[in-house]
Amino acid sequence: MVTALLPMHRTDSERGQALRTLPSVDRLLQHPLLLCVPRALLVRQVRRCLDDAREKIEAGELTAEAAATMFGGDAGARLLLAQCAVAAESRHRRVYNATGIVLHTGIGRAPLCGAAVAALQQMAGYGFVEVDPKTGERDERELGVAKLLCELTGAGAALVVNNNAAATTLALAALCAGREVVVSRGELVEIGGGFRMPDVMKRAGCLMVEVGATNRTHLRDYEQAITKTTAALLKVHPSNFRIEGFTSTPPLAELGALAAAREILLIDDLGSGLLIDTPIPLLEDEPSVSQSLAASAHIVCFSADKLLGGPQCGILLGDRERIAKVRAHPLYRALRCDKLTLAALEATLFVYRDGEPLHEIPSLRMLSAKEAELRARSELLLKHLAVLGAHIVASESYAGSGANPARPLPSFAVAVPGGAALCDRLRAAVPVPIFARVAANHVVLDARTLLLEDLTNVAAGILQVVHEAR
Repeated sequence: MVTALLPMHRTDSERGQALRTLPSVDRLLQHPLLLCVPRALLVRQVRRCLDDAREKIEAGELTAEAAATMFGGDAGARLLLAQCAVAAESRHRRVYNATGIVLHTGIGRAPLCGAAVAALQQMAGYGFVEVDPKTGERDERELGVAKLLCELTGAGAALVVNNNAAATTLALAALCAGREVVVSRGELVEIGGGFRMPDVMKRAGCLMVEVGATNRTHLRDYEQAITKTTAALLKVHPSNFRIEGFTSTPPLAELGALAAAREILLIDDLGSGLLIDTPIPLLEDEPSVSQSLAASAHIVCFSADKLLGGPQCGILLGDRERIAKVRAHPLYRALRCDKLTLAALEATLFVYRDGEPLHEIPSLRMLSAKEAELRARSELLLKHLAVLGAHIVASESYAGSGANPARPLPSFAVAVPGGAALCDRLRAAVPVPIFARVAANHVVLDARTLLLEDLTNVAAGILQVVHEAR
């Protein structure tokens, strides 16, 4: 017979001895190593640390000897210093993107251009939002960005809300509620968080009419579905997937002509929002805003933080009457943007109007980078990392965030030995984490998403992480 050995319970005297070993709050607060920590943060962490120690003592998990070791000398102060550093660490902080995915949703999609960053700093205090600078009278908050959007696209009017899902939902709710909206089965997409187009229709109060098959939808399918209660045809760009092979869908221009003939709306959920018509290699098939408007879409919706390269928000373009009706909907107030978003978007749009977007908008600069430039950038990074046994490899990068998902963009990268363990440490690097990917037990640093001005800091961060791990 084998008798199991159970852990011995601590006696009251043992618990009392252990509790007396704990230092006082005041003693820890006065420790020289902790004088640099903000007082409110330090008090909170000291109390939390001591409470945790008391709970462990009462549960018999911490002895007097262990408690004395934990808080003896400078040990307690060093423990608290580390805990305070973790507690003060911001969740939202900058990272270096070495993944090769330009519009990486996990780390913020499009990086802002310099002009947008400067605009955010200016608007951190008070600024013009809903007041006319000349008259001092109350005004509409998005007038500045709306004027620029109309100037850049030729649309009659524009509206800005907090993201593209909100833009599509608001357009449907304001213009199609209680009536039928016809959409292809191949475009009933699901985006992040399980958010599906049928759910959007339902929340907007529309009656969804599915037409066609998953892979093929014809113009006649739309024609046959239109009834007296049809409000609109909805075109949804399937930006986060591709169906290849035996597929077809009517061109947007044909849907525009059909909508005009039947006197109903054509709403185009464009997705990524490519605002320039200058061809970008391997992104030629990505629909642009100008193409959508030229195809007679009555309402065009798209994101600003994808191919446009601005802050997160959703943009609606259309004629004045319909956009005014959308703006008047009660849901608009819940979906409108704040002053920081509007300031960053306005600054980005000024670059499109007066500057050189392919050079000044970081995401466009990355997407349009030529292979020779990417190779040269990899070679510069390799000079710093050759000591680690790194080498240059051919790579495949992607636009990301649903833009042209099936076509990789040829690139170059620096491969550093270390695999997943090193990749995890780089993601936790201080002061700036480095996001990369793993292939063949190497950390791969793709040059497409590493800006030239960041290469030295990225290399220094990698060398530091490797040195600390040894």
